[in-house]
Amino acid sequence: MTLTQMTQGLARTTLLCASLALLTACGDTLTKSSMGAPAPTTLNPDLKAKAIAEVREKQAKGARVWCVPFARTASGVDLKGNAGTWWTAAKGTYSRGKEPEAGAVMVFAPHSSSRLGHIAVVSEVVSDREVLIDHANWERNKLSLKMPVIDVSANNDWSKIRVEGTPGVLGNARPMLGFVYPRKIGDDATES
Repeated sequence: MTLTQMTQGLARTTLLCASLALLTACGDTLTKSSMGAPAPTTLNPDLKAKAIAEVREKQAKGARVWCVPFARTASGVDLKGNAGTWWTAAKGTYSRGKEPEAGAVMVFAPHSSSRLGHIAVVSEVVSDREVLIDHANWERNKLSLKMPVIDVSANNDWSKIRVEGTPGVLGNARPMLGFVYPRKIGDDATES
């Protein structure tokens, strides 16, 4: 092994340790399913660590933290525009649907208290009616990890959700457009 290879390996190990330290410092803990379901799949830990590091860097510089750059990095879904445009922007490029999946971008519909919409990344599927999300700027300039969201739609289609913004307290029902999956059309033809 050359000195360059050893240095690169050490740099990767240091980055991994720093990412794990950031996750621990954020209080990011594994949440078990309350329904006794099998252990859920989680989103890509490398992308999540990179997104968290980007937020921490912006916060350290006093820069504004937004939901779109966080979701783009954490999910790998490379779309541009305000959060409310992501559902339409994904059409024909990324797979979309109404079923939650770890790593998918949850697209909140624009409405009266959020003109530009909001997006978050599903960090864990707890049950068919509950997920945990990671997102930025739900609370101004802050990062929220493993925040519970429940589907309150009449048809179990995730068209209306409630987010637990304060521990133990679900917020008002909000409209949701659906999930954008981190798969380009052609990799998986799922589109609804």
